[in-house]
Amino acid sequence: MDFIILYNCIALSILIIFALNFLINNYVFRSVLEFLEPGVFSGSSPLVSILIPARNEEKSIRRCLRSLARQDYPNFEIIVLDDNSTDLTAAAVNSFSLKNPRVKLISGKPLIPGWLGKSYACQQLAEAANGQYLLFTDADTLHFPNSVSSALNALLRNDLGALSVFARQITVTLHERMMVPFGNFFLMVFMPFILILKSRSPLFCTAIGQFMFFKKDVYEKIGGHASVKKEILEDIHISKQVKKFGFKFMIFDGNRSLYCRMYKNLKEVIRGYSKVLAAAFDYNIFTQGFVTLLIFALFLAPFIMLPLAIFLLDWPQLVINLIIGQVFLSLVMKMISIIRFKNRFSDIFLFPLSIIYLICISIHSAVKSKCISGVYWKGRTYDVRKEERLGLVKDNLHLK
Repeated sequence: MDFIILYNCIALSILIIFALNFLINNYVFRSVLEFLEPGVFSGSSPLVSILIPARNEEKSIRRCLRSLARQDYPNFEIIVLDDNSTDLTAAAVNSFSLKNPRVKLISGKPLIPGWLGKSYACQQLAEAANGQYLLFTDADTLHFPNSVSSALNALLRNDLGALSVFARQITVTLHERMMVPFGNFFLMVFMPFILILKSRSPLFCTAIGQFMFFKKDVYEKIGGHASVKKEILEDIHISKQVKKFGFKFMIFDGNRSLYCRMYKNLKEVIRGYSKVLAAAFDYNIFTQGFVTLLIFALFLAPFIMLPLAIFLLDWPQLVINLIIGQVFLSLVMKMISIIRFKNRFSDIFLFPLSIIYLICISIHSAVKSKCISGVYWKGRTYDVRKEERLGLVKDNLHLK
């Protein structure tokens, strides 16, 4: 019994620390709209290049382009790279560009050895850009009219070399609702946001590729996407490059600046998060296993132990109170996250189920990344077992 008491005291103490970090992050994580100054760029405005890598995005690219074409910022160009698509992505962009001369389509080159797909597409886009500022955004995003102007204001007012804006994530199916909100939730719990700006260490940095905004000269000095050409999570790694070279980097809440629906079914959720989770731990199965066990111990075990302690086991009230404290902290953090990021409130009652989703997908990602099937994304399969051999195993789109 002494061990059970000690275990629950430690678990509750760790959760209290994470909860304090979570509350601080909610204050530090500012909306990008706080820096919006209407009319600032009405006169002389630097050119912003909006760069979109698109691979089989026929269903979403028109919506994305329509939202970007309506920006209130006066001086921008939109360049779309068709990354060897097999659908009508190129035709959709060409059709849109006939009525919108700011939109330009370029054809992506075949993927070369040593590069991963998205980094190579982004590098080509940067080389074609004419702007003083570069905005990399995904084809499945939808932008408010203030998207560009608010980001540029935030960059200049905070004297940043680059920034990333986190979109409001749209979730529809149960599988999306169980997994997609975890991206924001666990960043808020585990990452000390204040150190992203204050610390010079690249360790304290994160980003999301749905919205990456750079000064062009900073982008070139850090080596562009060529510096992260072998990274699955190129967005996080290029943000670390910004700090490595001595420039400031920040992340912002884009809840009222842009939307994104990343996945639409269970298959997409599993593939997407299998890619992310394995890469987040540099394909180290032991580190990934330890963190997965920690998440189980902190966020799922209390929900299992509480009914057992009350109804089946003769555990003292002290232990029950310690477990209740863990459950309470987890649900309070989840509730605040749901309110902050406008997720479905009823999902708070499914929090244990969402942890089960996460653990199962984490195990799946570790197994997939270490076997011959490798990491699959956007029709391409990559072998990531050894970095020196990292490369394309199979381009599934072109096997048809």
